[in-house]
Amino acid sequence: MVFFKKSIRSNDIKNKHLKPKNTSRNQNGTGKLSNHLKENLQKIKETVGSSEDIIIREFRIGRENSIKASIIFTDGLVDTISNQEFILESLMKDFPQAGFNTKSMEDLVLNIKETTLTVADIKDISDYQLLYESLFSGNVILLINGYSVGLAISMKGGKERSVTEPSTENSITGPREALTENIRVNTALIRRKINNPNLWLESRKIGEQTKTNVSLMYIKGIANEEVIEEVRSRLDRISIDSILDSLYIEELIQDTTYTPFPTIYHSERPDVIASNLLEGKIAILVDGTPSVLIVPAVFVQFLHAPDDYYSRADITTLLRILRFIGLLIAMLGPSVYIAITTFHQEMLPTPLLISLAAQREGVPFPAFVEALMMEVTFEILRESGLRLPKAIGQAVSIVGTLVIGSAAVEAGIVSAGMVIVVSITAISSFIVSSYNLSISIRMLRFPFMGLAASFGFFGITFGVTAVILHLCSLRSFGVPYMVPFAPYIKEDQKDALVLFPRWALSTRQRLISQRNIKREDSDIPKPDQGNN
Repeated sequence: MVFFKKSIRSNDIKNKHLKPKNTSRNQNGTGKLSNHLKENLQKIKETVGSSEDIIIREFRIGRENSIKASIIFTDGLVDTISNQEFILESLMKDFPQAGFNTKSMEDLVLNIKETTLTVADIKDISDYQLLYESLFSGNVILLINGYSVGLAISMKGGKERSVTEPSTENSITGPREALTENIRVNTALIRRKINNPNLWLESRKIGEQTKTNVSLMYIKGIANEEVIEEVRSRLDRISIDSILDSLYIEELIQDTTYTPFPTIYHSERPDVIASNLLEGKIAILVDGTPSVLIVPAVFVQFLHAPDDYYSRADITTLLRILRFIGLLIAMLGPSVYIAITTFHQEMLPTPLLISLAAQREGVPFPAFVEALMMEVTFEILRESGLRLPKAIGQAVSIVGTLVIGSAAVEAGIVSAGMVIVVSITAISSFIVSSYNLSISIRMLRFPFMGLAASFGFFGITFGVTAVILHLCSLRSFGVPYMVPFAPYIKEDQKDALVLFPRWALSTRQRLISQRNIKREDSDIPKPDQGNN
């Protein structure tokens, strides 16, 4: 497909946070483990300092106290009870003593892994770099005197937030569960939705200091291999000090940096992520954050709500049309009012024009200054309401808006018509389901107000044309941002502005899943064929 073969790495080479693809991750490693336990423990203590949460427990294996060993773990990241029952007790009391002294160290460690430790996940570690990564990931490190390879034993535990309802993607119908900060819980929630062995998961560590676990999830055979390889390449080339949230990853892998529109989709709902994976998209999960990145993303996707597919097609179509109308009002509402009242009064009916003129009789500012003051005031109130505690924030947002609006009208600073327009604009911005797109629309509202105050509808027309051209020039991992509108794809209109019934959605989007377009359930009978 021509649209996909364009260069999609234009900004990667210029980014100072990207490194050559083949740069070794362990070039700053601290060397191999020694076969002397005392030397290993001394180096670990020097590296971690006097950190009280790093527990080092020395003991002897078996009842005859023949071999010295030690376990190292991070308090709060490890299940302490399981650690005592399945590691310490097994090695100190239950280890078989028969023929013990005659075995080599390799046979000893193999015997420990195969017959003594009743733990599922055990990995060998041979250098300090892997030791520290495993230690701070919640594993227990077992070091044995006389053996230069340690064991990383999975005993992850500690306190974490339970699965709750989503806070930013509320839904009337559909599942009520949201992702958490634990990446393993998140992958499990997604796998519960897609019971398929072709759902593949690839993990890597990103961040020189944080060593954050970042995972790539996709359905083999549905996702485009070229997009998968491009995502791998961009992730592997990231060179940054820390990754604390998925936004760090988004900024470093997105196609276009200088655009107000989001080109990567966010979600904290497992059902939304599963539906996107089934469309051939790729999910990027970051440990420590419930927000998952989905690529490639298209513009129309940000106007779809999570519960669109849990309602009838006609109801969903109506709601989507309302969202598109709300999007236009949120972006152009104040600018249209400014243009009409400043340049194009002849477009208004005479009674309405007289009413607006009477309202503005005592107002000392032009319409643009009125709108600018009210918009800035409302944005301040909205932002302060988000930062304050919920109970206080809601009161500040509601009471502050009512009091300031009515007081401004009574004082003659702004007209009543302007308060109504700004209020409708603010309410319309809430109908956009994506928070990132809503912010973009709020940002564009101010330039449109300036164009309307300067050139009227000619300025608005110029601004809308510039925005459309900019949208058509954007790409998300090689996929045109405005697909299926530009380029126009007739078959993909079934799930764009309108939603067709479930039986009519027989194909996936062509520019996203180029290998497996036909859905597996496309042969189910239509309603009119059920009685044949």
